[in-house]
Amino acid sequence: AVLRAYPAATVTTREVDDEDWARRSQENLQPVTVGRITVAPPWAAHASAATPTSDRITVVILPSMGFGTGHHATTRLCLEALQQIDLRGKTMLDVGTGSGVLAIAARFLGACDVVGVDYDEDAIQSAVDNRDLNPSASDVRFDTLDLRHAQLRASDVVTANLTGALLVHSAALLLGALSSGGTLIVSGLQQHERDEIVASMDDARLVWEGEEAGWVGLAFVR
Repeated sequence: AVLRAYPAATVTTREVDDEDWARRSQENLQPVTVGRITVAPPWAAHASAATPTSDRITVVILPSMGFGTGHHATTRLCLEALQQIDLRGKTMLDVGTGSGVLAIAARFLGACDVVGVDYDEDAIQSAVDNRDLNPSASDVRFDTLDLRHAQLRASDVVTANLTGALLVHSAALLLGALSSGGTLIVSGLQQHERDEIVASMDDARLVWEGEEAGWVGLAFVR
């Protein structure tokens, strides 16, 4: 692409050592609280914090390549939306699970048979590592899956913190994964994409909406 734009340019490449830049850049992150849920890195979480109580929940997340430390508005919006519904005894599917934070949080909120999926194998490994930091969520499963060739399992609750374009493209697939009366929670879209996303979910009813710093979270019931 550079050579097409600048034919006279000289282009060279070099290998750069993997210095775990993601972890180093996030090593000073502090806990983030959304409602009853606190997302905390291991060094800021008490040893017993990974066991949820009736009123407070701490999800331990190790900053890494997996997206979702609670420091981005879209993760917080999804965490807020999850707390708007009764998850007890519900099946849950987290699409684009990243760090696994939403799947683990849903399990702590009472969801059962929780599965997180992502096309990125590094993200899945990150999610598995985080599950191991939260023993009470040890039965949450994480699988590699590409939405372009996916068949999603039916679930009572589906979360998808993706991008606006991918949400539009995958709207029918995501809604099709909902059990009757199920709830779809989406984020990753910006305010200017909101109407297009809502229109793409024309087979569902908008029941919740949140906004933070130009980012939007939406919940639909099929």
